[in-house]
Amino acid sequence: MRAYIFPGQGSQFIGMGQDLYTNHAKAKALFEEANQILGFSITDIIFEGTEEALQRTDIAQPAIFIHSTILAATTPGFQPDMVAGHSLGEFSALVASQVISFEDGLKLVIARASAMQKACEQHPGTMAAILGLPDELVAKICESIDEVVAPANYNSPGQLVISGTLRGVALACEALQNAGAKKIVPLKVGGAFHSPLMEPAEEELALAIAKVPFKKGICPIYQNVTALSTLEPEKIKEKLLQQLTCPILWTQTIQHMISDGVTDFIECGPGKVLQGLVKKISTTNDVQIGSIA
Repeated sequence: MRAYIFPGQGSQFIGMGQDLYTNHAKAKALFEEANQILGFSITDIIFEGTEEALQRTDIAQPAIFIHSTILAATTPGFQPDMVAGHSLGEFSALVASQVISFEDGLKLVIARASAMQKACEQHPGTMAAILGLPDELVAKICESIDEVVAPANYNSPGQLVISGTLRGVALACEALQNAGAKKIVPLKVGGAFHSPLMEPAEEELALAIAKVPFKKGICPIYQNVTALSTLEPEKIKEKLLQQLTCPILWTQTIQHMISDGVTDFIECGPGKVLQGLVKKISTTNDVQIGSIA
């Protein structure tokens, strides 16, 4: 069984998708459709802009979504048995599995990015990757901090990202260092994603989701909040909203997909971050890992 997995924010790079735009008529048409929906030429930023511009949440999220979904739409024989996406990538996965249209998916991503940016400005925060400690210990130490800080991304065994207030993350990092963390990497992000600090973004995203028709997809999607598969549109909507403030259960997602019969993982989008995570999560040599980019 083949699973397509879609990357999230942080995988973007200048020039991604430019060959597609130049050499594939359908890809060019979709890129131009995205420019129209956005009301500005995001292709100029993606292909020839600055790293600084592409790192902005309101640019990075639609840019990655656009590239990932166009890759899926233009890949010959694209027929997933199941899909999943890491954070933002879940929206790409929904388009690829035909739960929502490309246009509606992009509109949701725009609304999500805008709402998250406002929440970041309202409640400044940050994130940090913690390497070399058991997930349970990291969660326990976060709970002991008298500030908002919590697990945000369960990326792979021994690699967990925490998220919270600037002080909360700083205090947690100090405690985790003392507990024996092998490495702590502060992340260059605009805020405390997948934490309670994103609550102000929920209402705006909920309104956007309510306007979009969700259909039963062509294959199951494994959602970040539960790490379990579903085909039910109402459940998908509910968990998509919860994703703003709940942790990304990526380790558990990949484990469940393997248990459910996946033999091939194909990363669809910029970069190779998810391929690396799957290699760390998988405990069998029978799973094949590749990409289309």
